[in-house]
Amino acid sequence: MTPLRLKCLACDVLARPVYLAAARSPQIVDMALRHYGLHRTPAKLRQTLQEEIDRTTTADGYDAVVLAYGLCGKATDGLRAGELPLVLPRAHDCITLFLGSRSRYDAQFQSCPGTYWYVQDYVERADSGSGVLSIGAITSADTDAIYAEYVEKYGRDNADFLMETMSAWQSHYDRAGYIEMGGPDERLALARAQQDAAENGWRFEQLAGDLVLIRKLLDGDWDENFLTVAPGQQIKMVGGEEIIDAVS
Repeated sequence: MTPLRLKCLACDVLARPVYLAAARSPQIVDMALRHYGLHRTPAKLRQTLQEEIDRTTTADGYDAVVLAYGLCGKATDGLRAGELPLVLPRAHDCITLFLGSRSRYDAQFQSCPGTYWYVQDYVERADSGSGVLSIGAITSADTDAIYAEYVEKYGRDNADFLMETMSAWQSHYDRAGYIEMGGPDERLALARAQQDAAENGWRFEQLAGDLVLIRKLLDGDWDENFLTVAPGQQIKMVGGEEIIDAVS
C-alpha cells in the first residue's frame, strides 16, 4: 500500500513526541512546528495555522493536513480545511495529547483540578525568568472560550456559577504534575518542575505520558478520537464529549 503523505502542524511543546511518532509512522510525515507563545493570542495562532493549511495542496504531493493541537482556547475553532482534508484530535488542549486520552485527562481534572502541568519540551522552551512554567495555566482566552461553552450548554446563570467555582479553585493550585514522555534526558526539566512545586508549596506528582493519540494521528489511524474535516468545511466548537465538529 502506498503511504500517505501528511503535513503535520504542531506546537513546539510537542516537539519530541511528534518527531518520534513521525519517525515510526508508516506514512510520510513532514513537520511544521509553531511556537508555544502563539497560544497567548488564539486569533494570531488561528491565522498562522490557516495560512499554513491554505498553502498546503495536492500539488505538493500531500494527502491531508494533520494538527497536533486541541481546541486550545478556541484557536482551532473556525479553521477551514483547504484543498486537503484536515484531521485533529478531539481534545480541549495538549494535556489530553500528553496523557493519551480524554478519559484519563477527565479523571485527572476531577481528582485534582488545581494542577499545574509540566512536560520536558515546554520547560526547556519557557522563559525561566518569568515565574512558573505550567502548560496548564488557564489564560483569559481560555476562560472566555470555557465561559462561552458553558453558556451554550447550561445557560448564562449556571455558566456564571460554574465560572465562579472554577475561579475559586484556580486561586488554590496545590499540585505540580510532570508528565514524563520518555525523552532522552528529562532530569533537568524534572528538577525545574520540582523546584517550582517546592517554591509554591505544591505537592509534586510524576505521571507517565502516553503517545497513543499522537501516534494514531501521524499513523493515519483516525478513529472516533479524531475529527476529519472535509475540504471547504470548518471546525466548530460544540458541547459534550465531541468537543469539536465539522460544519459547512
